[in-house]
Amino acid sequence: MTWLLVLAGGMLGAPLRYLTDRAVQARHATGFPWGTFTANMAGSVLLGFLTGAALSSHALLFLGTGLCGALTTYSTFSYETLALARGGAGLQAAANALGSVLAGLGAAYVGLTLAQAF
Repeated sequence: MTWLLVLAGGMLGAPLRYLTDRAVQARHATGFPWGTFTANMAGSVLLGFLTGAALSSHALLFLGTGLCGALTTYSTFSYETLALARGGAGLQAAANALGSVLAGLGAAYVGLTLAQAF
């Protein structure tokens, strides 16, 4: 049962990540990976909110592990950061790495704070 909840959430999160990435990236002419950054921040704030909300373990598996796990992407973030560095955009690579970690933690905190406020 557990893996079915994670699978179902992932089936929603993965296309949502892809569509978010494409929609955001289409609006930016730079080589910076704004689409992945946006998807990761959205997933971080949502996971923070879900963590602070009084949800059942089944809901957390579906929404937290499945949906947010597929919405966010460490592998694409890593790949795009390395691609920036290898392409001579070391400052953008460093900004992506540091910015993603700091903004992701901040987004999770904001989500957690919002959940506790409700």
